[in-house]
Amino acid sequence: MRDPLSVLTDAFTSFLFGKVETTRLPVRTSTGQAQAVYLPTAAPGLGDSGVIIGREVYSGKGYIYDPFQLYGQQLPAPHWLVLGESGNGKSALEKTYVLRQLRFRDRQVVVLDAQGEDGVGEWNLIAQELGITPIRLDPMTARDGGIRLNPLDPSITTTGQLALLRTIIEVAMGHGLDERAGFALKVAHAYVNASITDRQPVLTDIVEQLRHPEAESAEAMNVDIDDVRAWGLDVALVLDRLVDGDLRGMFDGPTTVGIDLDAPLIVFDLSHIDRNSIAMPILMAIVGVWLEHTWIRPDRKKRIFLVEEAWHIINSPFVAQLFQRLLKFGRRLGLSFVAVVHHLSDVVDGAAAKEAAAILKMASTRTIYAQKADEARATGRVLGLPRWAVEIIPTLTPGIAVWDVNGNVQVVKHLVTEAERPLVFTDRAMTESSVPAVPEHVQAAEWEAEQRARLVEQQQLDESSESTVA
Repeated sequence: MRDPLSVLTDAFTSFLFGKVETTRLPVRTSTGQAQAVYLPTAAPGLGDSGVIIGREVYSGKGYIYDPFQLYGQQLPAPHWLVLGESGNGKSALEKTYVLRQLRFRDRQVVVLDAQGEDGVGEWNLIAQELGITPIRLDPMTARDGGIRLNPLDPSITTTGQLALLRTIIEVAMGHGLDERAGFALKVAHAYVNASITDRQPVLTDIVEQLRHPEAESAEAMNVDIDDVRAWGLDVALVLDRLVDGDLRGMFDGPTTVGIDLDAPLIVFDLSHIDRNSIAMPILMAIVGVWLEHTWIRPDRKKRIFLVEEAWHIINSPFVAQLFQRLLKFGRRLGLSFVAVVHHLSDVVDGAAAKEAAAILKMASTRTIYAQKADEARATGRVLGLPRWAVEIIPTLTPGIAVWDVNGNVQVVKHLVTEAERPLVFTDRAMTESSVPAVPEHVQAAEWEAEQRARLVEQQQLDESSESTVA
């Protein structure tokens, strides 16, 4: 309580000078109101380590993403799912992301290139720019000394070989092997591995053993040899397609010598394979398992495995099971798996819904380009996107996507430099005249330095704003 003299003095001063003391009320606000006033604090970024993707649409801040930097802190898994209809910028994003990642010396990338243009894969220009020859898997050239990958390569463990053989057969048959067929395959595989020591066993050896099983193999299980032969007949017919059918030449011989697994970029060109045929998932299964046992090593390198048309993997329960193991082990070995899919309905409504859900769960980063409204709602339900993000997906223009990085959801505009544009532009036949000439003085490194400077400036502004709020 104020003393009487102070009260009397204040009253006399107000009467004499006409001044009345006012009291400043305390400021009370909510977090949402504070964010509206101080915009830089409204949308926290992912840090400043990694590669620049572009800019956040609403704040204008530079958007940097790197699964290896974020893993363990903001990301529980380094795997990435890219969704969207054709023509909205998925290919440009993938290619610029890889080019920018390869500037780090400890990065290595494998691409399964399933789309073609002008008789070659989409990644052919980038491979040429980096002085790399794509590994082109083509049944036509394979018969004349082309590239071969051996499912029975000694670098693959015997357990891995048997699992891969089962997957090939189950994908081709459209159902799992029963116990008797599985037994016949196991017996044939064990005999081939034990009896052939002077060369690489090949699929022809398995087919021959299935057709003509050894008597001791049947006797060991107290089974009649005619039964073993009958059990393995369907299996032999399926594998015969890889040995003497339309896929002959790619997998029925020793692995081609000279495939450089230490190159910064390894491109498997699958563009000559019919994307809608049963050959594509079989091909991806063989390549995936072969890479798992020959390419991924426990060293300090960070590896990116990017798969175009990944629905061939996720939509097959048998192939998906192989890749689930690869993804689980990949986190320990520094592997980031990037799956590119047009529609989520391609994978969640099929026979492999359970396996697809498991793989999607491991993808902590999701990038969604424009989709139709009904597709966007379905995608939102499966991925758990916030309602505002689902509502804007159908309105997105090419190059802009919703990014969900373990719950941190932003709308991001992907930026392509003039130096990168000729390498990532895949619609030349339709819009070649609209592609501007590339100025020699424009370099991607200069653009990146400029963007990083903008990011530092933005961070300083953020810190200033935060101190003001405090």
